Amino acid sequence: MSARVSGPALGRGLSALIPTRDDASDGAREIPLSEIHINPNQPRRDVEHANLEALALSITDHGVLQPILVTETLDGYRIVAGERRVQAARLAGLERIPAVIRQLADREQLELALVENVQREDLNPIEEANAFRQLHEEFGLTQDEIARQVGRARTTVTNTLRLLELDEGVQAALADGRISEGHARAIVGLPPVQQLHLVGAIVESGLSVRQAEELARRLREPKPAADKTERRTDPDLERVEEDLRNALGTKVLVARGRKGGRIVIEYYNDEDLGRLYDRLTGGPA
Repeated sequence: MSARVSGPALGRGLSALIPTRDDASDGAREIPLSEIHINPNQPRRDVEHANLEALALSITDHGVLQPILVTETLDGYRIVAGERRVQAARLAGLERIPAVIRQLADREQLELALVENVQREDLNPIEEANAFRQLHEEFGLTQDEIARQVGRARTTVTNTLRLLELDEGVQAALADGRISEGHARAIVGLPPVQQLHLVGAIVESGLSVRQAEELARRLREPKPAADKTERRTDPDLERVEEDLRNALGTKVLVARGRKGGRIVIEYYNDEDLGRLYDRLTGGPA
């Protein structure tokens, strides 16, 4: 007999599905690790090896304290929740692991895996965004439904999905922790070249989220109408100005006169001035 998982059960979290091992009514049983396969819809893509080793040591000393959740397949079992425990158990040399077996549809498997990782804060923002997109595109959930299932506000789901609009290089910087989600949200909407230059400034100069937001705002500001005539008559000047703006991560105005001209570089506080000084001279102010 299959056990279908309802939306409210997911909303309450995995404790409604996976009791602790000490609970005699949990229906868990030991299954061979050799028959367990990864879930292709697992939201988490990377597991820190150091954390895995620490969990393996704990399992060696105390065993697996909470069963994993699996669904039965033709060639064994597929992990629904608990992939990190499975990896650590293998690392610890175990041959079997306690598991709760449920017959679950693909969408339910993804929902449960996502809920577990969200509740345990195991996902980076890009992994979470990809899981939200999969729930929407492959399984037809609305943003409101996704928000209910994972216990998040709808606006949070919307903002997380917008991270997938970022350039792949920026997504990589967010996924590996070089920039924060706040930094990334400040960058969303800029052209890809400007995104990458702004990420470089954030990483190189340790810019705060507020500073990144200010720089992004300046890059988004329309250029003064008075400059348009000059740029129309000299497209090369516009290209030089754009290159400087991207390289420095701030607003730059290039004005040509009869004999030479001037370059105006804007900054908004002393820290920003120091950042620009370092970028232009290669040394601290």
